[in-house]
Amino acid sequence: MNGSPLLLFPKWIQKVVVQSKELTLVLKKSEYLLPALEILKDHSTTQFKMLIDLTAVDYPSRESRFEVVYHLLSLQQNKRIRVKVECTETTQIESVTHLYPSANWFERETWDMFGICFLNHPDLRRILTDYGFEGHPLRRNHRSRSINRGRSVSSSAPHSERPR
Repeated sequence: MNGSPLLLFPKWIQKVVVQSKELTLVLKKSEYLLPALEILKDHSTTQFKMLIDLTAVDYPSRESRFEVVYHLLSLQQNKRIRVKVECTETTQIESVTHLYPSANWFERETWDMFGICFLNHPDLRRILTDYGFEGHPLRRNHRSRSINRGRSVSSSAPHSERPR
């Protein structure tokens, strides 16, 4: 890319990682997310007009437990970029649905699976689990992650005899 976007907003960047020819920007604060994504989407040298994925990673031992990860694509530049922002269980991340309509489903999925709240989302409700479901199943401490720990399940045992 000519005229790196890093020159446009260096004070917002905590860390830059280049791995396998892909660039990852880790933002210092969640409030820098919207302006950073607006620049990446609209600046003539970047043109990251497609949000191809949005997810999160849970690190329970960290002070900022979650990383919210945005994967963007620039068809004009034929480049991908990953933008990460850290947040706690109580941090509300601003919704990016007005910038990227595809974020609607991704933010709902991230809310449902991890419990990360997206402020100003047009319809933030469960999308994969049942409405009566308790908790967020992709959190590392969710009770469903410990159901079969410590038990071995033999693949040769009939289904009716396997531990549940």
